[in-house]
Amino acid sequence: MNVADLDQLWVYLSGSPLLSLLATLLVFALAVRLNRALGGTPLLHPVTLSIAMLIGLLLLVDMDYATYFEGAQFIHFLLGPATVALAIPLYDHRERVRRLLGPLLVACMTGIVAAVASTLGLAMALGARPETVLSLAPRSVTSPIAMGIAEQIGGIPSLAAGLVLLTGSIGCALSPWVFRLLGVKDPAVQGFTLGLAAHGFGTAQAFARIGAVAGAFSGLAMGLTGLLTAFLLPLLTRLFGLGG
Repeated sequence: MNVADLDQLWVYLSGSPLLSLLATLLVFALAVRLNRALGGTPLLHPVTLSIAMLIGLLLLVDMDYATYFEGAQFIHFLLGPATVALAIPLYDHRERVRRLLGPLLVACMTGIVAAVASTLGLAMALGARPETVLSLAPRSVTSPIAMGIAEQIGGIPSLAAGLVLLTGSIGCALSPWVFRLLGVKDPAVQGFTLGLAAHGFGTAQAFARIGAVAGAFSGLAMGLTGLLTAFLLPLLTRLFGLGG
């Protein structure tokens, strides 16, 4: 095979959605192996590593995001069924959830208000621009909801999505230390905390590192936080004199 044939093959592959699909799967598999080789540290979460490697790869091959997403959308489609599947462990522990529903709702609303108020207050005190502040506000909910909320209140959806990923990574990295510091050992409490503070990242960590009970409560927290934030955040931003 000569150089011309290789060039033609590359042109064909670069235009094929299967290339970006294959690249995404291979990069994530590599990121998981790297994370395990480094002792499974949450400071280098596989998703964060994958994002960094994929950005570098796209820059290297000069592929724009729209072309990449033509193939990656197949994985994106699976996000919906994967989220719905969180209801299965939640159903298995429905009796415990029913008993704790009142305290869980209070904890969820308290967490949302504390996260949003501290974020808005710090960002405004540091002189951040209004659109940046409004993009920071929904950082503790999952990306699709955060992007929708950011657009609604006047933030930048793409910036909000990036901040959500950063929040999830930091939440996963700090949570083991916080649990040890506060002496939190109940898997339900650990899971609910991870879902509330670190959304999908935290839910994945709850399932993988703590167990099914933690994963169920984390999924519940992620869903409740997204739902309640969509209603509470516009009101909270108005209290801070932001938004429309």
